[in-house]
Amino acid sequence: MRVFLDANVLFSAASPTSATRQLLEALLARAECVTNRQVWEEARRNLGSKRPAALLGLAELSGRVRLTARVAAVPPDLLPDKDTPVLAGAAGAECTHLWTSDQRHFGRYYGTDLLGVRVVSSIGLADELLAAGWRP
Repeated sequence: MRVFLDANVLFSAASPTSATRQLLEALLARAECVTNRQVWEEARRNLGSKRPAALLGLAELSGRVRLTARVAAVPPDLLPDKDTPVLAGAAGAECTHLWTSDQRHFGRYYGTDLLGVRVVSSIGLADELLAAGWRP
């Protein structure tokens, strides 16, 4: 399993006591987690302006989440321009899943495949992992 992490997931996972961080820790023990520089920088920027104390938590993840520069072509008008690099990175890195909390732009795709990548929310990912026999 290879999972692409969206900026909102990284933002939430920067807090060591968050449920998102706990799910990410379970995932990191069993799967490869990937993002790209643009998404990582978005998470870092947002933390810097909204929760600067959590930047250390993001830094702790830096050696454990692989950065990819690979991208795939995304059909125009599938997503807003700001979200296209997320799907392009996930598909380009040949990820099995795209983990995002962006319900506004990705919510209608939860549980479906886009460019060969399953789009999942935190709950959807946790449910899938539990169904596969993963235990916390």
